[in-house]
Amino acid sequence: MAFASIDGHPDIVVADFVGGFILTQQSLVSFSLLIMLGFCGCKREQLKVEPPAIPTVTVSHPVSRDVTEYEYFTGRTAAPFSVEVRPRVTGYLKEMPFKEGDVVKQGALLFQIDEEPYTSQLKKAQSDLALNQAKLKLAQADNERALAISKVNSGAISKQDLDKYQAAVDEADAAVKASDANVEVYQINLNFTKVTAAIDGQVGRYSYTIGNLVNADTTTLTTIVSQDPIYAYFDVDEQTLLKVGRRLMENHVDLKKPSTFPVKMGLGDENDYPHEGYIDFVNNVVSSSTGTLTLRGSFANPQNDQSGRRLLRPGMFVKVQLPVRKPSKKMLVSERALGTDQGQKFVMVVDEKNTVNSVVVTVGPLQDDGLRVIESGLTEQDLVIVSGLQFVKPKSQVKTEKTPMIKGELLNDGIPVEDPVVPDPAPTQEQKK
Repeated sequence: MAFASIDGHPDIVVADFVGGFILTQQSLVSFSLLIMLGFCGCKREQLKVEPPAIPTVTVSHPVSRDVTEYEYFTGRTAAPFSVEVRPRVTGYLKEMPFKEGDVVKQGALLFQIDEEPYTSQLKKAQSDLALNQAKLKLAQADNERALAISKVNSGAISKQDLDKYQAAVDEADAAVKASDANVEVYQINLNFTKVTAAIDGQVGRYSYTIGNLVNADTTTLTTIVSQDPIYAYFDVDEQTLLKVGRRLMENHVDLKKPSTFPVKMGLGDENDYPHEGYIDFVNNVVSSSTGTLTLRGSFANPQNDQSGRRLLRPGMFVKVQLPVRKPSKKMLVSERALGTDQGQKFVMVVDEKNTVNSVVVTVGPLQDDGLRVIESGLTEQDLVIVSGLQFVKPKSQVKTEKTPMIKGELLNDGIPVEDPVVPDPAPTQEQKK
């Protein structure tokens, strides 16, 4: 490397590197100062970094209690009684003294069919009856006179004539009975012009309005469905059926007695199962195509005190919670205490030396209060971290605060609420240096 001055510019020095570059004397001075400062900095002592503070976590012992094993299904509601209202006679609709959606009692008038043709038929039948009764009375009188004469004078009336008088009486009597039957038929037809409710229930939409012709036994005028109780039909798989069957036998359950086999139900917008009922029917055949068996739950459907309406209606989609085994002792932890690693569930536990360890567990169903059943992996003495998991890792040291097992709160979609993520603490002034 060589230095040289440029003619006419003694303050500029050229250093000859590969490619070459130009430095002023001022630049050389600045560069020298930087090198000196660097040597001075090397003599300073390195800053001491304090170790991170030991985090504090919340720990709890697992809850031990009796837990009932449930299976979950979906189904549809149905009314115990449903009636298609049809006329028994043909005629024109004259009156409809009810409104669609009304709640009616058994025997309430729903439709009035024009009764005039049937009234006339009844009057005609009654007249025929009176005529035949008069003929019978005359025939009986003639027969009695003939018998009286034959007793006084045995040869006055022949045996053949006596038989004719008796036959006339029998014929008139038969005519009276036929007329009486006709009167009864026409009276029934007249009564059938009043279409009444066969059951207590709610009336549906009507299919015909006043003035329309309706035909006997073929025209559906409306439907009535009972409201309380309400049924829920659902299909269970064969494995569940075996569990249910064993429970029925072990507990000597009699489905004819209410509440001997409890079941719970939830609606489409409900996260839990607030409607309590009981199983009152198990079908007798397993479907060969689906491998399922139909069960039926019965649920109360009371009226609302203010509106008078009922919540449950036939045809609704429902979720069913069915107990399949006797209650047994289980361990439970908060759902928020569980983690997942490569498909395995685990919890973080703290030992007697305040060291964190990861324990693989086998989980069971989630309970209504947000606690998860632990089938294996934990004991009642374990201290499970339920809050502060984001600050720990296996083999790390922690400080603990004991608390009862936190029950998980469920969101609308049924996912447990997790601990809020706490940001890392801001660095100290010494750490910044």
